[in-house]
Amino acid sequence: MDVARPPEVAQRKKRNRILAGAAAALVVVITTVGLARLKPAAPTVEAGGLWIEPVKRGTMLRNVRGTGVLVPDEIRWITALTDGTVERVVVLPGTAVEADTVLVELSNPQTQQAAMTADLDLRTAQDNYQVLRADLDRDLLAQRAAAAAVTADAAQAAMNADADEAMAKQGLISAIQLRRSKLLAETAVARQKMEEERLANSERTLAIKLAVQQSEVKRRETMAALRRSEATGLKIRAGVAGVLQEVPVQVGQRITPGTNLARVVDPTRLKAQLQIAETQVKDVAIGQKAEVDTRNGVTQGRVVRIDPAARNGTVTVDVALDSALPRGSRPDMSVEGNIELERLDNVLFVGRPAFGQEQAKMSLFKLSADRSTAALTPVELGRSSVNTIEVVRGLNVGDCVVLTDMSQWADYDRLNLSGTPPCGTP
Repeated sequence: MDVARPPEVAQRKKRNRILAGAAAALVVVITTVGLARLKPAAPTVEAGGLWIEPVKRGTMLRNVRGTGVLVPDEIRWITALTDGTVERVVVLPGTAVEADTVLVELSNPQTQQAAMTADLDLRTAQDNYQVLRADLDRDLLAQRAAAAAVTADAAQAAMNADADEAMAKQGLISAIQLRRSKLLAETAVARQKMEEERLANSERTLAIKLAVQQSEVKRRETMAALRRSEATGLKIRAGVAGVLQEVPVQVGQRITPGTNLARVVDPTRLKAQLQIAETQVKDVAIGQKAEVDTRNGVTQGRVVRIDPAARNGTVTVDVALDSALPRGSRPDMSVEGNIELERLDNVLFVGRPAFGQEQAKMSLFKLSADRSTAALTPVELGRSSVNTIEVVRGLNVGDCVVLTDMSQWADYDRLNLSGTPPCGTP
């Protein structure tokens, strides 16, 4: 038969079951939390595919780099002086030209007619000047003859007065006749002075009339020269020696004064126009040394101009070339330029890592002594260059660091390296 259990035994068994369940649940929770906190196992990365460099100490050359083109240092645009129609393009771009080489021929009948009319007007003005001069010379000659006659009359009257005065003293003539002789002499002297003033006035008038007509001749000469220049300008000449680079007109095209007809450049005087990123141009200054690589050779130069405005994220920097250009250099050729900013002596530096910015903090994978693993190490960076960057703290001379983009391993603070990773001499 069944024996009734005391109530205390049943309660104790129930309590034991509850405690056992709670303990099991606690073990599960602790195990789950522990497993969650465990870091994933370090992955293995092929070392041969990584960019690894040692940290060095010494002189670091800061520079910036940019691409660009060679452009002429001197460009001459030849423009049209008058209206016209393009009749013929004589020389094609790329041809070497001299100052008097005809590049383009224009036609304009009105301009040619105006030049002929201006020449005829000039000739007419010159003829009028000669006729006026002849007329004035004739009148002046007659005036001088009249003045000479009056002078002779005055001299004759003076001699008669002197003779009468001598005869009057001897009583040979009367006092009235002597007075008449002296009056005639005085009148002749007055007429002589008047004729002399008249002659002087005629000479001044002649000079003024000739000057007026001469001014008209000068005006006609200027107008004729202008019209001849316009007619001559229908044949467009280079004006300077060089290479014809561009002829932006076509046969039959109608042009107006000031239209650009051709561009001539000196191929021996070129400069480099480099496009420098606006984030890197802040330290570029006039006079800094530069190297320009034309892919046919490297030439030296210096910064001579910095564009005050940025366009499309870059700033244009002009570099004058001090040494001879490599063979084959020509305008619009693509080049690469390297501008030297400064030299930093006795600094700690390393190759510039991917996404490494100057004056920034980041983490790099540093190799262990046996180069079998790489641990994530915080690093503070300083001033930067194109290929190198200063290390302020976090690394020492000889440390080998991974400069490759390691964003795919961002969840790991340690990597296993397979193979023997290369690392240069510090």
